[in-house]
Amino acid sequence: MKDMVTEEIKDQDDRVTESVSPDGECFPLPRQDDYGAENQRLQSLVAEQRARGREIVVVMGVGFVGAVMAGVVADSTDKSTGEPLYFVIGMQRPSPRSYWKIPYLNRGVAPVEAEDPEVAPLIARCVNEKKTLTASFSYDALALADIVVVDVQCDYSKNALGNVRDGHAEIKALEESLKVIGEKIAPHCLVLIETTVPPGTTEYVAYPILKKAFEARGLGKGQKSEDGGQRSKEKPEMPADASDHRPPPADLRPPTSDPAEPLLAHSYERVMPGRHYVASIRDFWRVCSGVNPEAREKVVRFLGNVLNVEKFPLTVLDRPIESETAKIVENSYRATILAFLDEWSRFAELNGVDLIKVIEAIKVRPTHDNMIFPGPGIGGYCLPKDGGLGVWAYNTLMGFEDDIFKITPLAIDINDTRSLHVAQLVRDALRNMGRIVAASKVAVLGASYRQDVGDTRYSGSEIIVRKIAEMGGEVVVHDPYVKHWWEFEKQESYPAPGKSWARFFRNQEGLSDLRIAGGVAEALRGVDAMVLAVPHAEYLALTPDAVVEMIGARAAVVDCFGILKDDQIQRYFELGCEVKGLGRGHIQRIKERVRKG
Repeated sequence: MKDMVTEEIKDQDDRVTESVSPDGECFPLPRQDDYGAENQRLQSLVAEQRARGREIVVVMGVGFVGAVMAGVVADSTDKSTGEPLYFVIGMQRPSPRSYWKIPYLNRGVAPVEAEDPEVAPLIARCVNEKKTLTASFSYDALALADIVVVDVQCDYSKNALGNVRDGHAEIKALEESLKVIGEKIAPHCLVLIETTVPPGTTEYVAYPILKKAFEARGLGKGQKSEDGGQRSKEKPEMPADASDHRPPPADLRPPTSDPAEPLLAHSYERVMPGRHYVASIRDFWRVCSGVNPEAREKVVRFLGNVLNVEKFPLTVLDRPIESETAKIVENSYRATILAFLDEWSRFAELNGVDLIKVIEAIKVRPTHDNMIFPGPGIGGYCLPKDGGLGVWAYNTLMGFEDDIFKITPLAIDINDTRSLHVAQLVRDALRNMGRIVAASKVAVLGASYRQDVGDTRYSGSEIIVRKIAEMGGEVVVHDPYVKHWWEFEKQESYPAPGKSWARFFRNQEGLSDLRIAGGVAEALRGVDAMVLAVPHAEYLALTPDAVVEMIGARAAVVDCFGILKDDQIQRYFELGCEVKGLGRGHIQRIKERVRKG
């Protein structure tokens, strides 16, 4: 394989030579002669840490999951002595898009924005006080590791909005990272994949890559690791009752050189944005597995040291494909329940039913108390795509051509397109006032996918904005938790070149200039319509009189989340406004009552 460092530098020389942080600070990208000094720095740090009896953990990818995972590991201590157990190197490839995270981390500054007040002090403490965390751009850090935690993004690319089958899993970055890991790590090193991946990836993709790399390096079964231990001779366990027609994951027969077996494990994260961001990593239940008994033992030990397993015990499964499947099923189940309510939302609107009250009536039954209203689409990084990883794996990694998946892809398609109905409600509300979208200014209150967090990934609000813009409307946006809406500001390159949802709509060019308004009053001034897209606390406190005063005139109001109570809906009508709501068919009755006086 070509040297990835050399290729990376060549690409940088041909294109961009600096990385710009979200705050606008510029950092020159490392050049070839920077690597020698960086590797010496790492070797010196590692020697000092090993002298203290600490193991070395490299976290590949310091994004939304990896940055805080690195902090949690670096903050862990021996339960009997209180001394740190690990020294952590957060590794990020030096790309123009991400390199800035490295100097940020090395200052003790978290490279992710978070509502959780624990994130910033966690990173600062581990870097500046405990000195158990550093960051690097050098792949040679892998050679120093006892444990590598892989948090490299694995996305699902959709070629059409509302048709998840027309798409594919993007695992190239993960594959390339695994190739480098296989070329660099010591044979005793545990490789823990934390990324959400298509079921089968650990055994069908990662294991063969590491195995071949070990073979190429001549790592034999009798080779001792640095800690003096003998390597396991066992290969990944395959099911004893597998049908003859089932394609094997790979040719796992050991060659004559009888190379060492990779220590490979999988444990998916259940990270939740918001005020409990750190706790969702450290103080939450986890599932794990390994390709052989030694890998399972090592991953159980590692997670037991860094997570609160006393209160939140680990679930240990036999094979990585089981833990990978657990993550996909977990998120597909949630996405399916939310998609199910879409059709009843439409039913409610057409037949005078308030679905919000219906759900509350059902939730008194304990077996249904987790039923929630879906809102304008299902956002966040997991639910909108994870089911697609499962469908793709079945057809691609396992090679099955039959179509067993019906509900899972349909749920994703429904959730992806639910927001389009919000734009229709805006159209209908404006039409009832004698206006059209193309000649109107629409305020969307809420850019994130979830209340009281600033995460805009796959937000339903994005589709609302794009559809209204496609219809010719002018859009203004406010969100108290979002400073920059990168899906618009950098839509030419975010989340990757050619991957913006702008490609599914017309008339999107001007949205690159979209900026988050400084306050609600600024966003509402002079608009023709207001969309309550996210139930942030600030929006729950808005009163109809205050909204109309800020707008300066009557306007159309669209409620996407059951934010408005009946008395508020009535007051909007009394003030001359028009009101619509997802799943709120009873609004027409309130309107008729007000009109009759």
